[in-house]
Amino acid sequence: MEQHSNILKYKHLGIYTQNENVVYMREDCHVCISEGFEALTRIRISNASTSIVASLNVLNSDILLPNEIGLSDAAAKKLNVSDNDTLYVSHLEPIESLSHVRAKIYNQKLDYNAYNQIITDIVEGDYSNIHLSAFITACAGDRMDIDEISDLTKAMIASGKQLNWNKEIVVDKHCIGGLPGNRTTPLVVAIVAAYGLTMPKTSSRAITSPAGTADTMEVLTNVTLSADEIETVVNQEGGCFVWGGTAQLSPADDVLIKIEKALDIDSEGQLIASVLSKKAAAGSTHVVIDIPVGETAKVRSMEMAKKLQNHMETVGNAIDLNVKVIITDGSQPVGYGIGPTLEAIDILNVLKNEENAPKDLKERVMLLAGELLELSGKVEKGKGMETAKEILTSGKAYEKFLAICKAQGRFTQPVLAPYKTEIRAETSGILKRIDNRKVAKLAKLSGAPQSKSAGILLNVHLDEKIEKDDLLFTLFAESQGELNYALEYKNSHNDIITIK
Repeated sequence: MEQHSNILKYKHLGIYTQNENVVYMREDCHVCISEGFEALTRIRISNASTSIVASLNVLNSDILLPNEIGLSDAAAKKLNVSDNDTLYVSHLEPIESLSHVRAKIYNQKLDYNAYNQIITDIVEGDYSNIHLSAFITACAGDRMDIDEISDLTKAMIASGKQLNWNKEIVVDKHCIGGLPGNRTTPLVVAIVAAYGLTMPKTSSRAITSPAGTADTMEVLTNVTLSADEIETVVNQEGGCFVWGGTAQLSPADDVLIKIEKALDIDSEGQLIASVLSKKAAAGSTHVVIDIPVGETAKVRSMEMAKKLQNHMETVGNAIDLNVKVIITDGSQPVGYGIGPTLEAIDILNVLKNEENAPKDLKERVMLLAGELLELSGKVEKGKGMETAKEILTSGKAYEKFLAICKAQGRFTQPVLAPYKTEIRAETSGILKRIDNRKVAKLAKLSGAPQSKSAGILLNVHLDEKIEKDDLLFTLFAESQGELNYALEYKNSHNDIITIK
């Protein structure tokens, strides 16, 4: 069939599908009929300058005329189309890399070329969410060996931009996560940059938590910066706190993270590839990784932490990254705030050396910043924590933090959500257990991280003596409905905080 017979006129529909490419055509459209297209078929849409792959939704309403075609907002943006523009529709050529995904499903070992083909097609947008889910699931459950993890990491680095700072030492840190409120990164950046090291920090948004570092920092400053803007800020201030998604560093990771979030899966191999590919692409040379271990943290046993530590350091070595893994206490949330705004308040209180600043967050920050200073070789062994403490208590870290925020476009004071309720102890005793996962879920049900000022303000920590009616935590929400929804969950789960 001649391609000109597959021409349709574009009509804007204003349908938001996150970054999933969706195309809309009428059931009686001549292209649908002649090509035999069915709903959910993957098809190629082209204009004079570019093309994308999209999943077909078939309409039988008058939203479109038979000779018209609609696109999701994400797809329309990628094609840069306006109403009445001409689009060409064709069958999607076979995606060869899917044969590697099928091989992985049957637990076969893949090499660098296979992972590179898969990652290239993911970045090109050729994979549907079904294909992405299959790939993520096939790699989960300890099904990748150390060579595969290294090859996947290299492929993810090669898929996007790579920053080069022309410096011998560029430092970074990352926390594996699973601990609500563990917002150490912005504080470590402020201390390390104030010392004089370069730390271009790109962070992710929340995957399965009530707040990622990028979500929290967005309360205080702009985090959506281009690679050029990141370079300007870092050259000026020595550090940054930005969302990695817009910088096109390891872009496949941002696609995979959305699917992992939907599946609530964090596979070890992809977790390592995700973290280290972002660090290498950002131009880092020395990285400290924090692995909190606890019964309800993401990493639950010391055995798993040691294995992850070994794999992280081995893969780091394979991609010329000097990696040091620190295993920390993951038995309870860190700090008081859980949710973007509440965590931002904790950060500022620590930086300003306020009396009510969370001591556990401050201690963890000095430990991690100290390890990073020592790893860089610029501070002698055993002196890192002391150096970090001096920078923090002198106010130099706060000055640097404000300077970086302003270089990124603004510094905004955090504002708490308007709706709140206090949760008090129903009995006296010693606080024996805090369920990190249920605390995180409760914060998410209150609206975090989408509602920036929603979340939990924790008032207690493990092993404290609790009297009946003592304040345990305060729930914050941006609407009464969200607050009620969170309260329903809290009232049906009495084991969020255990007092005996």
